[in-house]
Amino acid sequence: MLIAALVIGGIGVVAALGLGIAAKVFAVYVDPKILEVEEVMPGANCGGCGFTGCSAAAAAVVKGKAPPNVCIAGGFEVAEAVGRLMGLSVEAGEVGVAELGCKYGRDLAHLRFDYDGIRDCNAAALVTGGGKVCSMGCLGFGSCVEACPFGALYMGEDGLPHTIKEKCTACGTCERICPKTIIRVQTPSRRFTHVQTSDDCVAPCQATCPAQIDIPAYIAAIADGEYEQAVSIIKEANPFPLVCGRVCPHECEGACRRNDVDVPVNINHLKRFAADFELYSGKRIVPPKLPSTGKRVAIVGGGPSGLTCAYYLARLGHEVKVFEAMPKPGGMLLYGIPEYRLPKKTLAWEIQGILDLGVELKCNTKLGEDFTLDDLVKQEYDAIYLAVGAWDSRRLGIPGEHDFDGVASGTEFLIKRGLNEETPVGKNVIIVGGGNTAMDAARTSWRLGAENVYLLYRRSRKEMPANDIEVEEGEHEEVQYHFLAAPIKLVGDGGKLKAMEFLRMELGEPDASGRRRPVPVEGSEKLIEADNVFSAIGQSPDLTCLDKGEVGAKLNRTRWNSIVAAEGTMQTDVNQIFAGGDGWRGAATAVEAIRDGRFAARSINKLLLGEETALPKNWYEKAPKLPGVDAGVELEKSERAGMPDLSVDERRHNFEEVELGLSEEMAKKETERCLQCGEVCYRGFRKEAAS
Repeated sequence: MLIAALVIGGIGVVAALGLGIAAKVFAVYVDPKILEVEEVMPGANCGGCGFTGCSAAAAAVVKGKAPPNVCIAGGFEVAEAVGRLMGLSVEAGEVGVAELGCKYGRDLAHLRFDYDGIRDCNAAALVTGGGKVCSMGCLGFGSCVEACPFGALYMGEDGLPHTIKEKCTACGTCERICPKTIIRVQTPSRRFTHVQTSDDCVAPCQATCPAQIDIPAYIAAIADGEYEQAVSIIKEANPFPLVCGRVCPHECEGACRRNDVDVPVNINHLKRFAADFELYSGKRIVPPKLPSTGKRVAIVGGGPSGLTCAYYLARLGHEVKVFEAMPKPGGMLLYGIPEYRLPKKTLAWEIQGILDLGVELKCNTKLGEDFTLDDLVKQEYDAIYLAVGAWDSRRLGIPGEHDFDGVASGTEFLIKRGLNEETPVGKNVIIVGGGNTAMDAARTSWRLGAENVYLLYRRSRKEMPANDIEVEEGEHEEVQYHFLAAPIKLVGDGGKLKAMEFLRMELGEPDASGRRRPVPVEGSEKLIEADNVFSAIGQSPDLTCLDKGEVGAKLNRTRWNSIVAAEGTMQTDVNQIFAGGDGWRGAATAVEAIRDGRFAARSINKLLLGEETALPKNWYEKAPKLPGVDAGVELEKSERAGMPDLSVDERRHNFEEVELGLSEEMAKKETERCLQCGEVCYRGFRKEAAS
């Protein structure tokens, strides 16, 4: 018995010694800092952070491989506590939420076939790519729902996953598990810095819109009475809904699938309805901003492109200063568009919303005179955006153009109006040109009291680049059109203009633009009495502002005297300098300038964060032509909402806004006409799955 006890005791001593030695040899050191960080974490081990558990996440934070806010489940309070332990300050940022980029589920989407046996999205994608005709359609098996660690997703009756926003922590698990990246964690900044790609499910209208506004989404919001939400959706891609709701040429309506049914949805005036709601509500919708980055950006030009760039850069947390040559910001929106189309107070209200984000504005400060690009570089701006516009006008190039009073370009005429200078006109006014500037000059002359307003255009009505509605309104306001007519000289006496001689034209072979070239008809000369002649045959950038200093000299220019910059990124040959708007593309529309400003903001932000500015290879450089309504599909026809406006007599001799806006009842009814399209799907589209 004693011997047994001694043996057992000896074994115990040996074991204790062995364990002691093993502990010394195989000891694992645990960093106390990791233990401290793990201690403040919730211990959920949910995996939402992408690590195997809270211990692994804490270790990653301490080793600098994960940020203090790595714990999705813990939220801001845990991030703040981790930050304190790591000696870092943590600020509240954007709140993300999982969103599905697919509109139509199993019952509405066009199916190629139905699966038998496969009930997992990844397996289905590997086997056949999916059962829907649409390449980016949701497969509908709910793999994302099963993977969500927080129960924030559920499958709806429509066969699509839906998000419970209160539960979503933006962990990204659903995004990682989806084989088609259809469901994504979205934040405001992620949305407005996104450019459309062939992976996106977009409607034909959105694909065609230069600004890439999610048109079906804001129309759906209006339909639900969510007007503030509609404005927020629009401003993710365009900070000027009040402006564009009034002056946009609305290419989107030309692509609307309702063209295959009856007439397009009144998309643009629905945009104006939402924007007017904000304007008249007395409550400005303030977008979220990211914390300050400490980066500084100079923007040269306070027109639509420059102000758009400023808007998005300010929202991204950068410090922005806009240098504007004119007394007030707005560019050609203010100085080129008459008040009957775009009231100055409306434009000023919209611009103030941009400035209220902390954007600094310095007016009466002209590049090339008051400062140079060299000065901006010396002042250590991290990036520069050139949005200098197209303020130069082409002349007629005919005898007498410089000999008489009352002869000017349409742009000069409208700019004087914008500056509130006197612009008297005589009894007979002639405008030469066929674009919107020509129409603005003609309709302005009529309002100023001209008895006869003539518009000469060297091609036919069909080739006129002006918006159709502007041409129609000109007809109502007694503008007399002379198509296939070209001026050949001005006639006067003693410095006073008397008449214009013009020549009849006929259309010949197409030129480089694809339009038939006008050819003079010999012996067809005629005279028209004239007290004023305004030329509106084209505008171009004036880049003499870049001639002073070494930096401006490095910027390449095109043969059309515009700045060379890369399509999409808007980056020039000088790495930190970007360019867009009319100074880059030549005279164009406001919505195109807005598009350039947003794309430039995206690129500048990436540059400032040390990322590549290149766009995805599959981005939509040009709008794709998406299929229309399928043959055999019958949709109920309905009448388009017409815009109420002032009568012709009410417009005479004043500059009151002509278009009055849709009523709420009209807007709601018009939203019912929207087919809520995806790339190939649309409301009312039903087909049986193939066997």
